[in-house]
Amino acid sequence: MAEVPVGPGTRVTLKFSLSLPNGETIDQAESATFEVGDGSLLPGSESAIFGMKAGESASLEIEARHGFGEPNEDNVHKMKQINFNDMDIVEGLVVSFKDGEGNELPGVVKEIVGDLVVVDFNHPLAGKNISVEVYLVN
Repeated sequence: MAEVPVGPGTRVTLKFSLSLPNGETIDQAESATFEVGDGSLLPGSESAIFGMKAGESASLEIEARHGFGEPNEDNVHKMKQINFNDMDIVEGLVVSFKDGEGNELPGVVKEIVGDLVVVDFNHPLAGKNISVEVYLVN
């Protein structure tokens, strides 16, 4: 077990579980290895493990702004139904588009109004606080 406390640039392996305040688990891993600062963890949970050593665990409460962020109205777009190439569009459907650089942009159909489809490109967990249980393996 490493005796070096976690900090920027530290390579760590941990077990974690992410859940919503209602207890619903949204993600978990038995072994995740990464370098602190590489963007693998939510910003709020990354800074919260600074100083931890192998064998230690923590329960963290991450506010939405330090987790998946707050919803941004600029990420909600109205599009003509014709742009969906005869897809069976229903509320809650996850659709995917590509930006100018070829990156995938998933969005959720929020509403259908006449021939317009309202698509929300915010992360589905934007605006939600997250609970994190973490155990530092090494």
